[in-house]
Amino acid sequence: MKVALIKLIQEVKHPAPSGHPENSERMEYAVRYVLDSDIASEIEMINPVTTDTGCIYKIHQKEYLDSVKAISRMGGGYLDGDTYAGIQGFDAAWETASAAIAAVGTIINKKYKRIFLAGRPPGHHAENDHGMGFCIINNIAVAAEALITNHKLDRVAIIDWDVHHGNGTQNIFYSRSDILYISLHRYPFYPGSGAARERGTGEGDGHTLNVPLPAGTDDKIYIQKFEDIIIPKLEQYKPEFILISCGFDAHRHDLLGGMNLTEQAFGAMTSLLVNVADQYSGGRILSLFEGGYTPAANAASLYYHLRELQRN
Repeated sequence: MKVALIKLIQEVKHPAPSGHPENSERMEYAVRYVLDSDIASEIEMINPVTTDTGCIYKIHQKEYLDSVKAISRMGGGYLDGDTYAGIQGFDAAWETASAAIAAVGTIINKKYKRIFLAGRPPGHHAENDHGMGFCIINNIAVAAEALITNHKLDRVAIIDWDVHHGNGTQNIFYSRSDILYISLHRYPFYPGSGAARERGTGEGDGHTLNVPLPAGTDDKIYIQKFEDIIIPKLEQYKPEFILISCGFDAHRHDLLGGMNLTEQAFGAMTSLLVNVADQYSGGRILSLFEGGYTPAANAASLYYHLRELQRN
């Protein structure tokens, strides 16, 4: 089965400051690698667009978005010690979030069953009212909101295997039952959230599942956690659509992660999610690029990820 790949051209819009790990090459290299591999014939490059961007304002305060836009228009700057927005940095963030909205619509309309969105900047750390951790707009949260608001779904699952906990995604949906947020991540680690006791509140109680893992965790433990904890939770929830916050920074060669995954682990986790999607979600998966700061490790991981997304 062909999988669609959305590759946004953002090297000019969102250039990294010298030496910054969140740079365009971490994504560019990975995309070039898979398009020159033996799975390339089953990848279709697409560029869906949307003008229906209201869900971005459902996720983020207008005042915050306006402030980032102003920073960009005035020549760019840092939102915090790590998170930068250049002259067109806001435009790049808006483009990525808009592409996430367009991608879920493309899947809902049955043009493709599965899509990988290679966009920058990443998103899962971005909170309702501020950016952080290299993230400006929370792309995965925007995609989830579009599925609920625009396409009237009732149960959307987000699985976040970035090495860092997705604090922004968790907090945005913490009191909601129409979004199931699952994260497995290094803990304790940046940004400090993601303890197992964080389960949601109010109607969202039980709709946040954190699987904190110590530094150095390997393939065997990740897959065990998937099989013993995550997959049963998904089977109980019966999601109508699966979203993946797809960071590759738990790879053993990543510059920042401190975990011990091989690239094959990302294929194995993807395979387990494809099985759930085929059973409950009509096979529908949108995967969004998050972290991953060693280009070669990202490339190998993306290869195994896309290979499983191509499964019939």
